Order: sequence, then C-alpha cells, then structure tokens
Amino acid sequence: MKKRITLLLYFILVSFIYAQNENKIFDLTNYQIDSLLTEVSKKDWTVTEKMEYFSSLFLGMPYNLTCSGDGPYALYETEPLVNFQQTNCMVYCEHVLALSISDSWDNFFNNLQQIRYEDGMIGMRTRNHYTMGDWVTENDWLLNDVTKLIGGEHANAVTRTISHKEFFKGKGISDLRYVKPDRELTIFYIPFEKLAGIKENIKSGDILSLIFAELDNIFSAHMLMAFWKDGDLYFRESSMSKMTTFDTKFEDWLKKYNGSKRYAGLSFMRVNDSINKPGKIILPRNIDEIKNSVSAK
Repeated sequence: MKKRITLLLYFILVSFIYAQNENKIFDLTNYQIDSLLTEVSKKDWTVTEKMEYFSSLFLGMPYNLTCSGDGPYALYETEPLVNFQQTNCMVYCEHVLALSISDSWDNFFNNLQQIRYEDGMIGMRTRNHYTMGDWVTENDWLLNDVTKLIGGEHANAVTRTISHKEFFKGKGISDLRYVKPDRELTIFYIPFEKLAGIKENIKSGDILSLIFAELDNIFSAHMLMAFWKDGDLYFRESSMSKMTTFDTKFEDWLKKYNGSKRYAGLSFMRVNDSINKPGKIILPRNIDEIKNSVSAK
C-alpha cells in the first residue's frame, strides 16, 4: 500500500510539472531552464525519475549528427557545447543525465562537461568519443555497465581494439600527444533474440548501446534510453531514422532489429545506486571526491 501511494504521488507530481511546463525544452530560454532545474530539484525524485521527465521535454527535437562540439574557440569542431535546438543520440543522453543531477544552469553546464570529457577537460582529444571504450569507463562515478546483471546467461562477450590514434588520424589530426593508447577491450551485449526474455530486468532510466555485429574497431552504433510507462516498456531515442526524438514501444523496436546482420544486440548502462537517490544533486566541484570513492572500492 505504501509503495502504491508513493507511485501515485510521483505521477501526480509529474502531471503537475507537465502542466506547469507545457513547452518543450527547445522552447525555453537558458533562464527558464535554470528556473526549471531549481523547481525540479525540490521534488523528492530519484535521478532516473528526473531522467524520465527531462528526456520527455526533448521529444520532437530535430536530429543533427553535428549538433554539438567543443565550442566556438575550439581548434576542430566549433559547434556549441550546449544545444537545446537539435540533438543526436549521445548528446541527448549526456544532456538528460546532466540535467537530472543538477539544480541550476551553471551546475548543469559544468556537470555536462564532466560527463562528455575526460576529467571535464574540454577538447577534441579528451572527449569521450567511444561509448563503450570511453564514455562508460570515464563515467563510472555516475553509471556502470549492467549488461551481465540484466542478461545473465544470455549476455555474450565480444573483444575489440579501440584505437584513438587511428580515429584522430582519420579526422586529419596529427598532434597525438595525450591521446589514449590502443586498448583491447571486452564488453558484453544481449542478442536481439534474447531481449524479450529479459525485458522485466530492464529499468526506467537505463541507457542502451546498440552494438555493431562485425566491425572490429568499434562497439557502439547508437545510444538510447528505456522507460516504463503504464506497464509498457518504451525506448526513447534521437535517431537519424526519423531525424527527430521519439518513443517506440519495446516490441515494435525489437521487430526492426530481429535478424539484423549489421547489429548484434544491446549493452546496458545504469545510474549507480549511490547516485540514484531521491533529491540527489551533484555539484561539479564534488565529482573528483565521488570518483576517488568509486576507485577506492
């Protein structure tokens, strides 16, 4: 009974905020987003509950592969550090995560850089380009790969070599100082044909990575999020397939990929239990302390 009352109060709060903020996030100014962050931070919501709310504000946002970069003074990709007019799959997940752990525009902006860049150092060479090779490992203070936990015996292992040197050479960058060395990494994924059987193990707020089937130098092709609504599981994504941000029911999404030869399955990332607490806010200045506590375990 207590759990039902808690869920009822949660949905009432969600409905209230939706009513107060009918506009999508791309209709809001930075000042309005700042106020919204402060308002939401006062709610007794977990980080993943806030992810559900904030991610919904992006629905309908146009897709643009090059929507975000390292800022106007960068040497290479001069697109903006923050873009609420367009998004792509990784930028979408990064923005939603940063919004969901912040209580102001300033904290959001700085948390975003901590998520997107190694140690928050803005630059082409320090950006977490590879989802499974960089993004997950550099952000283990915030989330972790839970593919084996979710998939159990259905989780398959795959080993590939990640080469930043080759990646940057392909972009015409010759200065390879401070670039990570080539690394052989093993990750786990759940094949499409096994996903229906582990559906109940997926939680709202899980971040998913679509894994290439045959490439030997990269794992991830796409990123998306999972949310449960009214007893049904939906995948929420920004995708080139529709050039926008949208929801797809789990079963319908799976039909598109069953039997795929290009893609192998999905890997799963989940916000750490130590972070996913009601009312949890992370100040950028405290991230080093959080990282140290994680590495000490």
